[in-house]
Amino acid sequence: QVQLAESGGGSVQAGESLRLSCAASGLTFSSRCMGWFRQAPGKEREEVTSIDSDGTTYYADSVKGRFTISKDNAKNTLYLQMNSLKPEDTAIYSCAAGFLGWSCRLKKYNYWGQGTQVTVSS
Repeated sequence: QVQLAESGGGSVQAGESLRLSCAASGLTFSSRCMGWFRQAPGKEREEVTSIDSDGTTYYADSVKGRFTISKDNAKNTLYLQMNSLKPEDTAIYSCAAGFLGWSCRLKKYNYWGQGTQVTVSS
């Protein structure tokens, strides 16, 4: 059974940082694209960043230079370091796993976590 469990969300002030984690189990973590998504109230889900099995990373323009995605294959854990947070970053953040062997460029995901709330106040 595949499980993706996010943690690390919370409430912070603008300009502060948070680090999210996503613990994966039941899948071949190292051979998949892994991504972070977010959804704000009243808005569509947005892909924030992703990382391919070879370590290639992709970022939405809105977070470039502020967010960093990384992973630890030995721990089957995905991370999202979020710096210089802005109120517009407020959303539920979820991690997702792509199809085995597929590149992040295809933007296809078949497993999702429940999400963790990030709230940034001004």
